[in-house]
Amino acid sequence: MPFVKEKFYIEEETIAFLYVMKTLNYTQGQAQRHIAKGRLIINGESMTYTGAKIKGNVEMVFFRPKGKGVRPTFQNNDFMVFEKPSGVLVHPNTMATPYSMLDEVRDIAGDNANATHRIDMETSGLLLASKHKKAEHYLKSSFENRTIQKSYLAWVDGKLTEAFSSFERIKVNKDGYDKTKHKVLISEDGKTAHTDFIPLEYDKDIDATLIVCYPHTGRLHQIRVHLFHVKHPILGDPIYGASFKASDAYLDMIQSDEDRLIQHGAPRLMLHAQSLEFIYGSKFYIESKEDFISQKSLIYPPNKRVFNKV
Repeated sequence: MPFVKEKFYIEEETIAFLYVMKTLNYTQGQAQRHIAKGRLIINGESMTYTGAKIKGNVEMVFFRPKGKGVRPTFQNNDFMVFEKPSGVLVHPNTMATPYSMLDEVRDIAGDNANATHRIDMETSGLLLASKHKKAEHYLKSSFENRTIQKSYLAWVDGKLTEAFSSFERIKVNKDGYDKTKHKVLISEDGKTAHTDFIPLEYDKDIDATLIVCYPHTGRLHQIRVHLFHVKHPILGDPIYGASFKASDAYLDMIQSDEDRLIQHGAPRLMLHAQSLEFIYGSKFYIESKEDFISQKSLIYPPNKRVFNKV
């Protein structure tokens, strides 16, 4: 498990954050956040005051990466690009998360390395990670300032023949999940969002269209909700385009493999981060080498799936 708890003995009284800095090779900010999260434990209780003086037996919980040997498809002294598989988190969502891409990132480049953008767990494709804090700040700012261009491939339900754009505003669902499991909604009082879509091919045997998606803003689930709104949801999407009951079963992790196919149309979200284009000193264009197109073989036959028909 990446998060481990270890015991330490402090002979001479010292300030808590200074001890964490020295022991874990953290910056002052990292050490203070570590303590604020309750990861310094004294007499079985978390201590959150970073300036407290500590001595004697203490315990610390910290992230110790345990990679599986996944290598970046590209790297230099500042950043790395990985092919993230579907079903793998970018960051651990709890201390009990057994594995995430952060294990690979920090196994290669150390504690100051980090993923620089968000990809949904079930989305596959390119993940850009920094090797040090200066690169992390620059790349995260580039994503926020929309100077990094991304493209995605998706297999969607039904036939699309014409390119189109969606400018529907997106609002985070703050009304709970009693009526819908959607995390975001199309709403006039939502935040601006813009995605361009271009159909590439239609396969009538599976009644699905391969499209390329160009998000110009970075809203949560932007591509997914824009496609759901035009009634061509991404196949395999367990949230957008499925019934409340089916989504609930998925989120509660009680859905069978067969029901996943019937209710959602595929065993995974058929969305893939295909390319990244950005400037970091030089101009970089990096494209996924994974054969996502052939994964249409995962799509359930249209006469057997009820996806988008509820």
